[in-house]
Amino acid sequence: MRILIRTSKWAIWARRFGSLAVPLTVVPVLLHREQFISSTDFAIVESVAAGVAALALILALSAFARLWITGDQGWGKASWGLLFAIICLLPFGYLAAQAARYPQVNEVATSFGDPLPLSSSIRVVPTGAALQELIETTFPNAQSRSYPIDATQMFATIGDLVEDRGWEVRTRRAPPTSLDAGQLNAISVSLFGFRDEVAIRVAGSPAGSTVDMRSVPLSGFHDFGENGRRVEELLLALDAQITLLLRNAPQAPVADAEEVEAGEPEPAE
Repeated sequence: MRILIRTSKWAIWARRFGSLAVPLTVVPVLLHREQFISSTDFAIVESVAAGVAALALILALSAFARLWITGDQGWGKASWGLLFAIICLLPFGYLAAQAARYPQVNEVATSFGDPLPLSSSIRVVPTGAALQELIETTFPNAQSRSYPIDATQMFATIGDLVEDRGWEVRTRRAPPTSLDAGQLNAISVSLFGFRDEVAIRVAGSPAGSTVDMRSVPLSGFHDFGENGRRVEELLLALDAQITLLLRNAPQAPVADAEEVEAGEPEPAE
């Protein structure tokens, strides 16, 4: 007599829901990055994807427990369902950790008292003193920079850094002279497709130039620390670039100590 071994329905449904969660998680990210769907629609679809992935995880774990007891088939299907669920839930776990680590901000700027103008029409709620202090504590490197480099050269260097990061430049107004100010506005897209506007100002002075930066989320959602990290990363990269530039700059020749001072006649032989 042939004994039929059943395949656990828990395992079957775990794989089905896990397989469904994958495109529900990945496809909206691609559509959001290309601006085919809004950030609100993206958040809704991803919430559904997280629910489907969580259900797949529960079904897979339940299937493992049932298979251990009954001896039914379906270990492979349950394993695939568990794998798909974990892959889909990992991004949500990462974002939850970032949301717990970083404060929700309307902007991150090196100078809150003199905010740089934006090219977007978004209205930014002014950042209160308590939140400003928290931002400065969380992102200590998001501070104004002053360099002994003239404004025109500094603006070109910043333009190269922005281009290297693939940001979409919206406006670019270079300083006419080394004593004037210039500003660059660009759009940066995060991994999940959220857009932020970055404004960078270079102000010239007789001593060199000062750089200020502002990064503003264009969606109404938590930015997960993206804007603060962006400001810090670019300014630290600028520090390294200027340090390298100054180190490699040709130095003015220094007169040898044994040479005759200028204007002093040489002794007759």
